[in-house]
Amino acid sequence: MVEPIIQLDRISKKYDQQYAVNELTLSIEKGEIFGLLGPNGAGKSTSILMMLGLSEPTSGSVKVCGMNSTTNPLAVKKRVGYLPDDLGFYEQMTGYENLLFTASLNAIPRAIAEERARDLLKKVGLKESGDKKAGKYSRGMRQRLGLADVLMKNPEVIILDEPTLGIDPEGVRELLALIKRLNSEEGITVLLSSHQLHQVQQICDRVGIFVNGKLLAEGNVESLAKQLFFDDSFVVYAKADPVDSKLNEQLQYLDGVNRVVETEEQLEIYAETDISAAVARTIVEAGTDLYYIRKKNYGLDEIYHRYFEGGGGDGKTSSA
Repeated sequence: MVEPIIQLDRISKKYDQQYAVNELTLSIEKGEIFGLLGPNGAGKSTSILMMLGLSEPTSGSVKVCGMNSTTNPLAVKKRVGYLPDDLGFYEQMTGYENLLFTASLNAIPRAIAEERARDLLKKVGLKESGDKKAGKYSRGMRQRLGLADVLMKNPEVIILDEPTLGIDPEGVRELLALIKRLNSEEGITVLLSSHQLHQVQQICDRVGIFVNGKLLAEGNVESLAKQLFFDDSFVVYAKADPVDSKLNEQLQYLDGVNRVVETEEQLEIYAETDISAAVARTIVEAGTDLYYIRKKNYGLDEIYHRYFEGGGGDGKTSSA
């Protein structure tokens, strides 16, 4: 069995009597994009600092790339690239010069560094701006330069802490596409920490919902929906005419259907699995006209906010 590239085992971080992170257990596989989703102050950045060996956990263990981050932080930093939410550059140096400076700090030979810097500037869309002073870069350009900066040492993992803050919508779209491309083309593992739900949903393979220092749930959107919405994981909407009690009964007896609700506009069929095809077939075979059929896909926004229904933000879920 392949060891996860990031393995957190019941890590906690306590300041005085307050837990910033409380018994966080999490595994991230090599080559995936994992989204750590939660509001500001949830403990996401504290968790990242422990992964990087920049903060020592009060309890528990952290392993990144097979190494203990607490006892071997320098070795971890050599293999992990970190982009904080506000990355500083030498303003009077060009983007290219900033990358070369990073290369020198990582003992990368000059000839290799020059070639790699030019290649990365091209990859992140800054080929024409590499010789421009970093102080003149927009927020979006700085974030793309930051991504090139963390890639200079060819990391196995890149950790991005709120990378889209302050960037205009088009810049966000370009940055997320770039992260996705780097992941698919080069196999880089990405940990993306954010409170922006729709951005996380766009590119992440799996998501962990993190609130008040605790990981409440993790998985892909479909599995999270099943955890939260229980038996009604799938909802099928169908417009049909005429609808009678016999058709309602036939739909109710389909495997996996929990209930059928008839409204003025449509039929709503709540089920444990996707039974769209069976619903369509049943309606047509009953001699009823079918005008449309569609299924509801629970989005990350609904999943995220479901955790706070009736719970005052404490992570409690309401019954489905």
